[in-house]
Amino acid sequence: MAGGGFSSNHGGGTEFEAKITPIVIISCIMAATGGLMFGYDVGVSGGVTSMDDFLKKFFPVVYKKKNEPGLNSNYCKYDNQGLQLFTSSLYLAGLVATFFASYTTRKLGRRLTMLIAGLLFIAGVIFNAAAQDLAMLIAGRILLGCGVGFANQAVPVFLSEIAPTRIRGGLNILFQLNITIGILFANLINYGTAKIKGGWGWRLSLGLAGIPALLLTVGALLVVDTPNSLIERGRLEEGKAVLRKIRGTNNIEPEYLELVEASRVAKEVKHPFRNLIKRKNRPQLTIAIFLQIFQQLTGINAIMFYAPVLFNTLGFGSDAALYSSVITGAVNVLSTIVSIYSVDKLGRRVLLLEAGVQMFFSQVVIAILLGVKLKDHSPDLSQGYAILVVIMVCTFVSAFAWSWGPLGWLIPSETFPLETRSAGQSVTVCVNLLFTFVIAQAFLSMLCHFKYGIFAFFSGWVLIMSIFVLFLVPETKNIPIEEMTERVWKQHWLWKRFMDDDDDNINGIGVKGKSNGFDPTSQL
Repeated sequence: MAGGGFSSNHGGGTEFEAKITPIVIISCIMAATGGLMFGYDVGVSGGVTSMDDFLKKFFPVVYKKKNEPGLNSNYCKYDNQGLQLFTSSLYLAGLVATFFASYTTRKLGRRLTMLIAGLLFIAGVIFNAAAQDLAMLIAGRILLGCGVGFANQAVPVFLSEIAPTRIRGGLNILFQLNITIGILFANLINYGTAKIKGGWGWRLSLGLAGIPALLLTVGALLVVDTPNSLIERGRLEEGKAVLRKIRGTNNIEPEYLELVEASRVAKEVKHPFRNLIKRKNRPQLTIAIFLQIFQQLTGINAIMFYAPVLFNTLGFGSDAALYSSVITGAVNVLSTIVSIYSVDKLGRRVLLLEAGVQMFFSQVVIAILLGVKLKDHSPDLSQGYAILVVIMVCTFVSAFAWSWGPLGWLIPSETFPLETRSAGQSVTVCVNLLFTFVIAQAFLSMLCHFKYGIFAFFSGWVLIMSIFVLFLVPETKNIPIEEMTERVWKQHWLWKRFMDDDDDNINGIGVKGKSNGFDPTSQL
């Protein structure tokens, strides 16, 4: 396909010898528990905010609006800026924390950054479970957000660097799989705690987030740091030993030398963020930024944050709303497993384009159904139509879970060269959290004003992002990270124009690398 593919010429490409060793699998599973924490938090907030005891204590205005006859509007019952701030404050905190996490990922390593994330998560959980007032609740959310910023910065990079090339996509998606498992667990726990009498069920829901937080902290203590990180910090022999250990072979010299060379070039870059906007890095930066923006504009987090609230809005009772969100959570997990299996076989582009069609169709159907059958003060949806809405939401969630969910993180983490990888991942996380914050803060108000049109709004964006993928996102499956420039960017119909070798002269890496026979871009 001319509009975004690249030639499959593997000339100059190197397939390094690597076994799939137990230490790699264990390290990736432990690291990916950062996703479990993030997912649990996404899932738990929507369930808790639909619980009457929680609303009565922290948001009495919403409780009154929800339960008093005459005030109850189908689309506006949860429209409250404070309630939205409870959900969105986490993502604003994560946004700020990302800048610090970029520094620690580069200077202290991927492993230590994950440990910091785990400790911040634990502190946030304690504040939330013990909250006595709104200030304490928001403080806990902010600490959790800082944990999200550190975890989302370190974990995808860790997974991409430690995994052998041929299964890099599948292992990286473990992070996204754990997010979906976290959401499902949160939905199941909310379903149980909502039935607890005595008004403390929401505390248990928020407190159980301590389990994935503890898993990430213990995991970070047990895993090894990546060879890329050790070499980048000058610990060459240790990096070589770890590389030999994780690859399960003594024939690691070619990969080791490539990592050392990439690290040498990276060290010549004194200002990674300034280097990130150089001409030759703009394709990776453009794709990373737009993937994050589009990932949020699919509307997925609006549905996942507020699934119980959304189903409640559509006329499901509290129990039925939580039950329906459990179903969507289960679909989310199963579809992410499909992605793990298929991403390194079918490739990234096929999954993104197929999902675009599926998500567009399901959202248009939901918009039409609600537009015809659910007015602002009309009776709730009949059972048949309500079930159809749940099926369409599941159709949408499944498409997202095997495409934009995992690939929004995977593609940026595998395309940035070493000298801009921490900075690039920082920008990726930053943009993601910024747009997550915007959607979380605005969704309930948008639902109130747009009504059923909210789904038409998101479907329009799905169409735009599918066109973007068709023409501008190249295929990256089975390409070693350090060879992306030669085998991907220099082969793409548009992005190859940005790969001018002269760019180094202009921007200060210098041409020393070329005079000794090394072209810096060839190894990035």
